[in-house]
Amino acid sequence: MSTSSTTGSSSSSSSSSALSPLPSSSPLSSYGWDTHWEAEFAPHAERGLLPGRVVRVDRGQCDIATTEGVVRADTAFVTPHDPLRVICTGDWAAVDPAGGTPRYVRAYLPRRTAFVRSTSSKRSDGQILAANVDHAIVAVSLAAELDLGRIERFLALAWESGAQPLVVLTKADLVPDPVGLSYLVQDVETTAPGVPVLPLSSATGEGVDVLRAIIAGGTSVLLGVSGTGKSTLANTLLGEDTMAVQAVRDVDGKGRHTTTTRNLLTLPGGGVLIDTPGLRGVGLFDAGTGVGQVFSEIEELASSCRFHDCAHATEPGCAVLAAVEEGALPERRLESYRKLLRENQYIVAKTDARVRAELRRDWKRKGAEGRAAMQAKRGGLIR
Repeated sequence: MSTSSTTGSSSSSSSSSALSPLPSSSPLSSYGWDTHWEAEFAPHAERGLLPGRVVRVDRGQCDIATTEGVVRADTAFVTPHDPLRVICTGDWAAVDPAGGTPRYVRAYLPRRTAFVRSTSSKRSDGQILAANVDHAIVAVSLAAELDLGRIERFLALAWESGAQPLVVLTKADLVPDPVGLSYLVQDVETTAPGVPVLPLSSATGEGVDVLRAIIAGGTSVLLGVSGTGKSTLANTLLGEDTMAVQAVRDVDGKGRHTTTTRNLLTLPGGGVLIDTPGLRGVGLFDAGTGVGQVFSEIEELASSCRFHDCAHATEPGCAVLAAVEEGALPERRLESYRKLLRENQYIVAKTDARVRAELRRDWKRKGAEGRAAMQAKRGGLIR
């Protein structure tokens, strides 16, 4: 998914490790500033503006890390009506030099990646959660029963963003049985083909060094519902209690919502972490490619179906249904795939007339088939 900015359209996703970093003496090097961003910023430098990275956005203002330190700036010039074009945590920005009151963010640079979800409103607008992310860390607590469908939803958005997903199973110390933990990891690995799955405990330190090594040198966003231990994990990675945390509830093993804003933090071992509030809703937003990536085994099976437009429902010669019948594909996976495809198609149809027309034709066809089946069942004539 590409998201345009006030200075142009987004370039394709590229890992920060493939670009030349600036000398470590640069005040912005720890925030991910490299030769790519320096080149993109050149026109703004000619205007005397300062580069900086957005570390927090709050009600018309934002905190930006610059060569002068973290400064407060007004976002009036980068708050358009399109919610996908508003400035966001992780953006690289062009800021007024010192002296002006207030200081303004004049523009932001084209994004490499953007993590976008659908809002919970009936309008289903897109909401950008984080920009210029290399790794999307999906935190899943082992203190509660695994919700594989929710994991698939998070991963669809992560793949669509252009970032590399990673599932972290937090609170692994609460599963003392190594065999039981192994089965849980296998369940998630089946749900997340091509995605690393890492059991981790902030209490014991299990898996923390592995995670540090993975995310060092890039920007990571920490995602998950409330109570998965994201803030505790952020503190562990930071080596200090920067993020507030609350105790786990005894009744259901869940934590409480603590983080209320998206914060960008530099890690002592290298890399940048964006901590996000717990997400109550994880709606898809034009994430067809991401859904296909999450269910890559189904997409691969579909290429062997007799019909190229097979819906994997009742069609003869359906390779997907055959895999379900043989036990090679869990039926839950197919149902989840169908559900996310329907949801994504509905979201896209809101702004795409062609997709709306296809949906209407599909509804009419299914309605006619349903009426025909009912008439046949009753032994009557189809009108």
